[in-house]
Amino acid sequence: MTSSPPALPGGTWNLGDRTVTRFGYGAMQLAGPWVMGPPADHDGAIAVLREAVDQGITHIDTSHAYGPRVTNHLIREALHPYPASLLIATKVGATRDAEGGWPTARRPGDLRQQVHENLESLGVESLDLVNMRMGDATGPQPGSITEAFETLAELQEQGVIRHLGVSNVTAEQVADARKVAPVVCVQNMYNLAHRHDDPLIDDLAADGIAYVPFFPLGGFTPLQAEALSALATRLNATPMAVALAWLLQRSANILLIPGTSKVAHLRENVTGAALALSAQDVAELDSISG
Repeated sequence: MTSSPPALPGGTWNLGDRTVTRFGYGAMQLAGPWVMGPPADHDGAIAVLREAVDQGITHIDTSHAYGPRVTNHLIREALHPYPASLLIATKVGATRDAEGGWPTARRPGDLRQQVHENLESLGVESLDLVNMRMGDATGPQPGSITEAFETLAELQEQGVIRHLGVSNVTAEQVADARKVAPVVCVQNMYNLAHRHDDPLIDDLAADGIAYVPFFPLGGFTPLQAEALSALATRLNATPMAVALAWLLQRSANILLIPGTSKVAHLRENVTGAALALSAQDVAELDSISG
């Protein structure tokens, strides 16, 4: 008789008709430097993915563009046939060039090709969740999402995609996408130092839509990083643990996808996210964005 893994911090959330753990895993770091090429430690990458599932994680984030093709193939090698409880989220809207850039690819033909590449590399007949990535490397940019999202909605109607989300988007683009088809999640950069999406998170929570922040420690100024480190030291925790715990406590619709290429680091993230922050701790952390 095998024992079940301990409950992950944050509990669960519903992505459409699927229940997932709020603590998930982002596979981007499994590729080589600059998210290009294979990992330096192939066996270690496989071990991380299997450990994520062993920990009870049921939400893994990836993209055919990571590598490119690298992380999807690793996921397939490590976990296929996939557990029924596992939801794999991928994204489309950008490709890779020989220099490691991320040129946009959002025309209908481009998107159909990327969806089918994800199907093939993951070894599935239907994708659990596809995020439509907008903007560029600097963040969300104004512009219409309608035609691109309509293309994904058509693929959803054909049964190739189960659920749809959006990534790197403005609040206006979220609203426009929701006019086309149901959106189950929004994936944007958000953390203690970058809280521009606070109103959006609250609006999404009221409608039962998940918000998936990336870069939990990205874009901090030296003073902000120093303030976070000081509080972490006082709590006998790491800055990452404090950042993840704050995100989980910020709103029940926030889903985490911290990435790592090391089993030990994955376990540290799981443990760290369970840190209980007092009201005083939260107030001090909230001041970091100011």
